[in-house]
Amino acid sequence: MAPFIIIIAITVFIGLAILSGMMAAKRRKAIELWAMSKSLRFSSAKEYGVNNHYPQFSCLRQGSRQYAYNICRGEIYSRLIEAFDYHYETYSTNSKGHRQTHHHYFSAVVIESKLPLKPLFMRPESFFDKISEFVGFDDIDFESAEFSRKFYVKANDKRWAYDVIHQRTMEFLFSMPQFTIEFSHNAVIAYRSSTFQVVDFEVAIQVVIGILERLPEYVVKQLQGN
Repeated sequence: MAPFIIIIAITVFIGLAILSGMMAAKRRKAIELWAMSKSLRFSSAKEYGVNNHYPQFSCLRQGSRQYAYNICRGEIYSRLIEAFDYHYETYSTNSKGHRQTHHHYFSAVVIESKLPLKPLFMRPESFFDKISEFVGFDDIDFESAEFSRKFYVKANDKRWAYDVIHQRTMEFLFSMPQFTIEFSHNAVIAYRSSTFQVVDFEVAIQVVIGILERLPEYVVKQLQGN
């Protein structure tokens, strides 16, 4: 009986591996077709060092052996963009002292800014954020209590956070699917903790551009040095 069970287990494992490979290939083709529809260059090859292009983005510095793949590059709405899947590894030790490797995957969109920016971090608020707030580790609060309940926002310059996230931008974010957003000095990244469906790449681009296009005129003039 035991050998039979082993054979069944191996057969199921192989079947799941084949199914996973087929689903990955189908998704890769869908991303390629989306890239073609947007006149973007596409590459499914692994590319190491993307984290060095954007060293300020914390999500790209997690773990080790980081690489991007299913990469789409080009210009959308007169803005340079990169959309990609991303991999990194973390490690742990089991009860027998053996090292285990954990593979993590997520998707992201990076859009370069035409204006110099300041660091800002925003994501949907979680239960643990509420606990942290209770013990004194607070994020930035806004006049909109609803926005403060739904989003966790951090910035070294609070004034900058208020300039970027004003009432019109809040209303826009309420109307859109949620992502984690990070500003660097010259780009903005939108991502989640898992890989996107193909439509999510388009939506993430719309969210980032929507935020940038809603920067108040006085802020734009300040960033331009006028």
